[in-house]
Amino acid sequence: MEIWEQLSQQRVKHIVSSYQLSGDEVTGFDRYLEDLMQLYPRPLIELALVETLVDAWLSIPFVRGVSFLSKTHDKLKAWENQPIVSTITPAQFQQIAGLDPTPIFGSTELPPACPIVSPS
Repeated sequence: MEIWEQLSQQRVKHIVSSYQLSGDEVTGFDRYLEDLMQLYPRPLIELALVETLVDAWLSIPFVRGVSFLSKTHDKLKAWENQPIVSTITPAQFQQIAGLDPTPIFGSTELPPACPIVSPS
């Protein structure tokens, strides 16, 4: 596994551990997560995890474990057939995940201003 793949995998695991998403179903959760990481690009999984987190905050009790990953997987499957429209901004992603949003959203910096030069 190349270094970028290891870093990407660590980012996914950071989100999972930060919110204790595996719950009591650690073994089943880990297997399901590994399957998802084989099927989908990890940045897309990161976005789906965070989007599912935001959705889950609206429900009580908070869903964890395989049920949480199932909701994440549903989101990933839906994105296969339609454009990916995120409901969160890069800044919100960073606040929620504690990770740099650039691998998910691309650069959020504006291009440098260029002076307008009159034609010679």
